[in-house]
Amino acid sequence: MHFLKFDWNPTSGIEIIGNFQLHFYSLMWVTAFLLGWYVMKRIYQKEKVSLEYLDPLFIYTVLATMIGARLGHVIFYQPELFKDDFLSIFLPIRTKPELEFTGFQGLASHGAAIGIIIGMYLYRKKYNYKSLMWILDRIVIPVSLGAIFIRIGNFINSEIIGKITDSSLGVRFIQEEYNKYEAVRLTGIKDPKEAYNAIANNPQFQNLLDAVPYRHPAQLYESACYVFVFLILWTIYNKTSKKDNPGYLFGLFLVLLWTIRFFVEFVKEAQVDDRATWALNTGQWLSIPFIIVGFYFMFIYKSSSKKA
Repeated sequence: MHFLKFDWNPTSGIEIIGNFQLHFYSLMWVTAFLLGWYVMKRIYQKEKVSLEYLDPLFIYTVLATMIGARLGHVIFYQPELFKDDFLSIFLPIRTKPELEFTGFQGLASHGAAIGIIIGMYLYRKKYNYKSLMWILDRIVIPVSLGAIFIRIGNFINSEIIGKITDSSLGVRFIQEEYNKYEAVRLTGIKDPKEAYNAIANNPQFQNLLDAVPYRHPAQLYESACYVFVFLILWTIYNKTSKKDNPGYLFGLFLVLLWTIRFFVEFVKEAQVDDRATWALNTGQWLSIPFIIVGFYFMFIYKSSSKKA
């Protein structure tokens, strides 16, 4: 049964000028943030909270997410960038092997989670209208929605790929197997886009295509699971009184999302070659504390704040 197998050789963005592209991955981030803003607006209206607090919350969330995600990736997976390509840590470019606009790449969800928590703490210090836990319990709903689109963006980018598989769900990530310099060198075609298309479609380069293994589309597995995380959180928030239990929704989000992340890692290529004791990788080890903290907020935490 192979009808679900396919080759993935997408156009990664829209050419604007020179090396500058509007990357679809970046558009997925924009979609995530805009939908998140809309969901939080619905929540604020439902709970009769002034919308004047919404735009500052949006700004804090965007900055906290992007800074946390980027620093998390560099610290956990690519610390050599501090020495080898420092500007690429904070700017959507890389300077080696040549200056190139890359868009938003190399972002870690663990770092994003930590960044959002810190960002909400700083936001709450400036805008003291609800408790920090009230904000966290609600911000996780749009965050879970946004995670769906981020993983779709990873799939578009042919990054965070799965392990090699012979299952009927396998995908050949051509652009992950050959970077653009290799594609140009191996095909002799100077334009990278044309070189990739030749590998994908020209029988002359069938040997190059055959060398690309089928892999689990781990990004899509994760994205599909996050749909259920969002629906569960949204339903509990709207249909039960659990939203009035400080920390419950926040804890449930941590447990659901990081449990999914933990198990998807078994079919995902480790981002660094660090598989150690009990065959766990960095992503799994980093997920365990979030799950434990989640259970704490669900079943043990009691708010000391009297402000609802």
